[in-house]
Amino acid sequence: MKKKNSIVSIFIRYISIVLLGLGNLTLIYTIFTPLTVYPTLFILNALYGASLVASNVISFNGIEIELVTSCIAGAAYFLLIALNLATPMPSKTRLRSILFLVFTFLILNIFRILFFASLFNQGYTYFDLTHQATWYLGSTIFVILLWFVNIRIFKIKSIPIASDFKFIHSKIRKNKK
Repeated sequence: MKKKNSIVSIFIRYISIVLLGLGNLTLIYTIFTPLTVYPTLFILNALYGASLVASNVISFNGIEIELVTSCIAGAAYFLLIALNLATPMPSKTRLRSILFLVFTFLILNIFRILFFASLFNQGYTYFDLTHQATWYLGSTIFVILLWFVNIRIFKIKSIPIASDFKFIHSKIRKNKK
């Protein structure tokens, strides 16, 4: 597998990470809020006759659920994309990897929201506890597992950040000789 790694490509990848993270992840939330809200609404409408009462509030069976930024999980998207960009890999692999990470996370996040909407609708006694535990611990584990699945599927051998430092160090050592 050919890897085209250069100081310029490293610089572009890390500047991309910084730019993506600017503005409180506004770009990520602008893209992924409707991509999360509308499929969720569609499925909840089919199941319970749900309707959209505000841009991110879904009403069904006398219940309103607000899909706040934590529900959209912009930080998780950012982390997955940042891990991808911080890892040296061929462009085609990078694109396929980003698409896999983003779409897999989107689909699983929608199912997570649907699961909790169903629990809430049924008046599940431990809803708050389950929701909080999933939010704090489950989301971290989920992002890590998704990254490792991505590594396996795309046969990624490089290590985020460390492989770039190793490359830069080798260039510095080579130039000193």
